[in-house]
Amino acid sequence: MVRMSPHRVPAPTLPADGKFKGPASYFPSIEKSYGRPIQDWLDLVADRLDEHRHMEVVEWLKSEYAMGHGHANAIVAYVKAKLAG
Repeated sequence: MVRMSPHRVPAPTLPADGKFKGPASYFPSIEKSYGRPIQDWLDLVADRLDEHRHMEVVEWLKSEYAMGHGHANAIVAYVKAKLAG
């Protein structure tokens, strides 16, 4: 039996070389800077993208959670790519 993740966009697992690539490379810093697991941010953004555009979600993260632009954009870009397939 295959178990399905309860998350629409599961957090990535650390690659064998110990370094994330692309937008995920920001994830350790995001967790440290904002005190929440990356899965929390991925879940929030996946739900928000149902009704809002990329930059609207970036601006929401910046205004609601005082997240820096690069961090917010990395999360939104990662989630959008995973949802697209």
